[in-house]
Amino acid sequence: METTIIIDKLQEIFDDIFDESQPKVIPELTAADVLEWDSLSNIQLIVSIEREFGIKFSGQEVENLLSVGNLIDAIQDKKS
Repeated sequence: METTIIIDKLQEIFDDIFDESQPKVIPELTAADVLEWDSLSNIQLIVSIEREFGIKFSGQEVENLLSVGNLIDAIQDKKS
């Protein structure tokens, strides 16, 4: 799956979950960059991503997702 398609879909998810700040989804984005990104919103984010892309992440995989770039790579790995 192309990176631009993944980013577009992630942007829609981020806009829905982080409706106040609506961060721009770029590979360098991390939870530290978004005031609203806490543990609860992280769960919502992962669940929404899993539903959108039809994939599942293990707990260990979620722990290793330190940036949107890591997330994009993980989605691409699971979709290939």
